[in-house]
Amino acid sequence: MGTDPSSAKFILKSIKPFSMTLSQFGLNLTRSETTTLQINVGFLCNQVCKHCHLEAGPKRAEIMGRETIKQVINFAQKTKFHVIDITGGAPELNPNLPRMIGEFSPLAPRIMLRTNLTALYESDNDRLLKVLADSRVALVASLPSVNASQLEAQRGNGSWEKSLSTLRRLNELGYGEPLSGLELDLVCNPAGAFLPASQKQAEEKFRSDLGRKWGIVFTSLYTFANTPLGRFRQWLVESGNFEKYMGKLVSAFNHCAVDKLMCRTLVSVSWDGYLYDCDFNQAEAIPAGGIRKHISEVNSPPPPGTPIAVSDHCYACTAGSGFT
Repeated sequence: MGTDPSSAKFILKSIKPFSMTLSQFGLNLTRSETTTLQINVGFLCNQVCKHCHLEAGPKRAEIMGRETIKQVINFAQKTKFHVIDITGGAPELNPNLPRMIGEFSPLAPRIMLRTNLTALYESDNDRLLKVLADSRVALVASLPSVNASQLEAQRGNGSWEKSLSTLRRLNELGYGEPLSGLELDLVCNPAGAFLPASQKQAEEKFRSDLGRKWGIVFTSLYTFANTPLGRFRQWLVESGNFEKYMGKLVSAFNHCAVDKLMCRTLVSVSWDGYLYDCDFNQAEAIPAGGIRKHISEVNSPPPPGTPIAVSDHCYACTAGSGFT
């Protein structure tokens, strides 16, 4: 029997707060040098994935416009970021993306684009793919499984063949090929209320299955635990799995993962220009350091030593190998 979604906060009372766990290990989550600028260009997406922490989808109207993009560019020009990480929603659905990539490319040595693969399949992909390859953009592609039924249970009918087709096209352009300089990393996450398999074992299986069955190659694979936010949290609560899943995350807490968390070197900008410590905090409207600021109001990222705002969903990033 499912649990009333309104009881989610009540259930969390049985879980030790993340801040208390940090204190127990003598840890403080603060920033080191901020080297990555992450930009969420909107919640519009062609999919309605069951694990999406932002609840992105085709009916979401939030999308980064030209004025905010200019403000982000101005901010990036003032700081020598090592990485500019573009995400969504499906960032391919923002019509400004090709121009954005051209404007960001001179501002950091590494430009990353997070893709669900099917949005590249459905967009004007020949034009966009040329922009990505010409600008040497590193792609981080979500591929939850190499089992068609498992993948489509999470991402919808038809998503399997679209994903394979896009991967083949990317390989044709050199993405994932050794020595090409075109990086194609895959990300997989569990379909249910359990933690991911060993990253090494998962990468071996993906390489074997994708290579042997479909001739597809990639650079690296990363496994992450699903964050209990958005649609995934709703499903956990309604299915009666919320407390059990949170218990798994707490039990898997790895204090060694804290020092390497992405939030320590990343600042995240929302589609409307506000600053967050990570994309997950953006989903919960928890501003960077707990203070709401717009990108037009700041000239530099938060300095080293600035506290990072935390909540209990942070357990997902510190479970096992962590989200680094």
